[in-house]
Amino acid sequence: MFLDQRRVGVAVVLSMLGLASQVHAQAALPTAEQTDPVKLGWMVGSPPPPDKVIRWADGSFYTFPKFRWSFSHGRELMATSNVSRGVATPSPLPRAERTDLDGVTFTPLGKTEPMTWAQSLSANYTDGIVVLHQGKIVYERYFGALTASGQHAGQSVTKSFFGTLGAVLVEEGKLDANAKVSSYIPELKDSGFGNATVRQVLDMTTGLKYSENYADPKAEVWDHVRAGNVLPRPPGYQGPKSFYDFLKTVQPEGEHGQAFAYKTVNSDVLGWLIRRVTQRTVGENLSERIWSKLGMEQDAYIAIDTEGTEFAGGGLNTGLRDLARFGEMMRQDGRFNGQQIIPKAVVDDIRRGGDKNNFTKAGYATLPGASYRNMWWVLHNPNGAFAARGVHGQTIYIDPKAEMVIARYASFPMAANAFNDPTSLPAFQALADKLMSNPR
Repeated sequence: MFLDQRRVGVAVVLSMLGLASQVHAQAALPTAEQTDPVKLGWMVGSPPPPDKVIRWADGSFYTFPKFRWSFSHGRELMATSNVSRGVATPSPLPRAERTDLDGVTFTPLGKTEPMTWAQSLSANYTDGIVVLHQGKIVYERYFGALTASGQHAGQSVTKSFFGTLGAVLVEEGKLDANAKVSSYIPELKDSGFGNATVRQVLDMTTGLKYSENYADPKAEVWDHVRAGNVLPRPPGYQGPKSFYDFLKTVQPEGEHGQAFAYKTVNSDVLGWLIRRVTQRTVGENLSERIWSKLGMEQDAYIAIDTEGTEFAGGGLNTGLRDLARFGEMMRQDGRFNGQQIIPKAVVDDIRRGGDKNNFTKAGYATLPGASYRNMWWVLHNPNGAFAARGVHGQTIYIDPKAEMVIARYASFPMAANAFNDPTSLPAFQALADKLMSNPR
């Protein structure tokens, strides 16, 4: 099997519906240039020709290469809620663009032939990328269906936004990290989350009977995405009809706190915790605590279920420069736009990372020595890098030593980041080295 199920989130289930047969049917996938959604003419015309139509109802929106269009057009395909930026003038992102970065070279993991930064963008099916150095835009590019004024699916980058909010609520005393989930959400007392702590949810060390194996029609992930209306429901569907209803059905398996296990249901429980203790939706919290204070350029939006509950595990869609603003705020210890937006103690806690031994048990070959804390991936490399990561190549990569933030949206054919990491991670390091050695 070409995919390690431990390394993927809910979105992989959807994308693999149409991709698995293609991967097995051909030795090499079509290139980014060959699958450019603009050149392919998806959804162009009034109406588009039948062979160019992309729909949510038949699942085609999450098949490759069609998702190269739908990742930048989510609001046209599914129900969403808005994340307001407020009415203030957007905060500036000064520009100091450089022409010497495309030629930066590196060697992908497991390879011997070097690659340039420019070549890596195509290799990773990049839809858009912004690089900040010392708070200034030094590099910005868009490809395919994404534009500077457009928005793109963040996938599991969403988790890091809400992991940060959860950590803020802990810092403020509104959530007790050592308290049982059921003390805040009694509705989950009989589920696998009932005796888990808030900390175990934040760090994904819960012991749950929950499989994300798309090849298994009985895997719990199928119930999860259907309940949340992320995937179309089959005729006669009688299962849970919301994210919250599904969470009540999750059963325990193993012990909490013993190992890191990436399971998107933890993020939806965190979303419920945030909503319960603040009496505001996760989208309203994101707007009030981050989006409006950062001076974002655009509203964001989040996919919702049929009860209006936001998909805290992967539903956020944003503009690319706004993603970079959030990363820059985290690089600056929670400070941005002239104010302390996130307590420095929260950022410090994230950067220190989680339990490396627990993380090692998950077997992430491309992330040796890493850990997971408050739904952030902490690399523990010499530069102190940490990242928000989502399937198909979405990322906010923060390198404190290099004073660099990379915000990237992509539509890599395979969902697991284990497939793009061999190119992405050394490319990011090479760019950091360049910026540190020649800062300008």
